[in-house]
Amino acid sequence: MEPTDTAAVATVYALDPTLSRFTARAFATGLLASFGHNPSFAIRRFAGEAKFAADHPSQAAVRIVVQPESLELLDKVSEKDRREIESTMHNEIFETSRYPEIVFEASNPSISKGGPGLYWINLLGKLTLRGATQPQQITAQVLVNDAQLRANGEFTVRQTNYGIKLVSVAGGALKLRDEVKLTFDFVAHKRAPRKEDS
Repeated sequence: MEPTDTAAVATVYALDPTLSRFTARAFATGLLASFGHNPSFAIRRFAGEAKFAADHPSQAAVRIVVQPESLELLDKVSEKDRREIESTMHNEIFETSRYPEIVFEASNPSISKGGPGLYWINLLGKLTLRGATQPQQITAQVLVNDAQLRANGEFTVRQTNYGIKLVSVAGGALKLRDEVKLTFDFVAHKRAPRKEDS
């Protein structure tokens, strides 16, 4: 008989932010666009877990919570421009004082097997950003064993889908396009089963 208990099928992996990388890249228009100035940000604080069951995708799921105030500009710019860009991100784009978390949740992914322990996973989940929730598709390459799960990929978010007004910084010389590309390389470790997993 096929098992129906999630705990009996899915292994739970807790995200390790110290070994993971998560970045966001915006794309410029305006004067600085011709110089290829597309600002990149490191996302420093995030947490989450994945329930993975290669043979039972209906029991696989993922939940990731990001603290947008932790975004840090990676580009080499003047300290004045850095403060302005990061302040704009935190206060105008994300409004972190009102919306301290960004949440992505998905379940029942489609899973294709590659080599040993290697899978391609297509997630159609929900992204909650600035109080608005929209569908979000993410495709990831996943390498998994009994002790660790590693997932990498990229996806695009349109700011206006979440009521974000497109802004400009540096005296209007740097204007940001609607699309933001997010790239991730997540490492997660197997977590001991808990009663609520069942």
